[in-house]
Amino acid sequence: MSNSLRRLATFLALVLLAALLLLPSGCGNRGSGKGRNGEEGKTPEQPAEGYLFCFWNVENFFDDKLDGYKHQPDKRYDEEFAEKEGLFEEKLGKLSKVLLSMNSGKGPDILALAEVENENAADLLWQRLNKDLGDKAEPYKNLLFKENKSGRNIATAILTRLPVRANRTRKLDGHRRILEGHIEVNDHPLVIIASHWTSRVSDDEKEGSGRAKYADIIYGRFKAMFLANPDIDLLICGDFNDTPEDRSVIEHLHATGKRSEVTRDTHEPHLFNLSAGHDREKFGTHLFKRKWFLFDQIIVSPGLLDDKGWTVLPDTLKTVRHISMQNQFGGPWSFDRTYQDRAVHGSAKRGVADHFPVTVRLKVEE
Repeated sequence: MSNSLRRLATFLALVLLAALLLLPSGCGNRGSGKGRNGEEGKTPEQPAEGYLFCFWNVENFFDDKLDGYKHQPDKRYDEEFAEKEGLFEEKLGKLSKVLLSMNSGKGPDILALAEVENENAADLLWQRLNKDLGDKAEPYKNLLFKENKSGRNIATAILTRLPVRANRTRKLDGHRRILEGHIEVNDHPLVIIASHWTSRVSDDEKEGSGRAKYADIIYGRFKAMFLANPDIDLLICGDFNDTPEDRSVIEHLHATGKRSEVTRDTHEPHLFNLSAGHDREKFGTHLFKRKWFLFDQIIVSPGLLDDKGWTVLPDTLKTVRHISMQNQFGGPWSFDRTYQDRAVHGSAKRGVADHFPVTVRLKVEE
């Protein structure tokens, strides 16, 4: 077979793979595009500044039911939140307060989360946000979630007040925390991939083989979709436990902070990293030993940089540092009383989470 025929065969195979992956993934998804009472809800009108997207690692968000985990640290969190009176409500209230401080009191229009124990925990946050929201804005209508059945019981989730294609929700890999969700407004689809990569505690910090594998899987999914539709509007977010300059992000995810390098080359398309090139003192999301890290990132496909369908507004990228979230060093104040902030605040006080949220605005074509 000639080289040209081999390239054609490879291209057709990737297009077929993308088509198969876009088929409905079966049952087990929350969020039907309808309200909690089963009634069709209207799509919230797009603000002049666009819809607000937010990603947040909410740090060991376990529900108040005892599941009987045998291994640490899940065993401790499972028991503490289930047995210590008021602890879960305190965590829930703090999360809601920060989230509803965004977007003029309405909260993010699309919210991606990491470190959610199970669907029940995500559902309880859903209910609390709508309760605290009242009639100030359209309620959150859809929850997209897939249980994490391997390793720690912490998964990613997506909450939104916008319409979704719930039957397309999937995990990209059964052993990793990578959730794919589909939102659709004005017949324009937006794909969200929310992930939480292997930590530096359990993975070699220099080699980062586990995090590189996460990046390879996500890039493979992007490339398959891109070859089927170069205009695909895809937003990738997550706690990568690596910075925008690390090999896993640059070489494996093919994400660059230079917009001029983001091309529609079908051989090796590149993604645009909104988080790259920013001052860590201002945009850092995690503080460890007085050093800032930008682990929580937002990355987009070339399709989100044009004015068709969905469009990202890169200049609106922000790290949210609500006053209730900061310790005396300005870093994120952990909720875990045994964690790094114990020496600062004492065992009786708790923050919200050990990461700051990141947000960006998105516009959709009318």
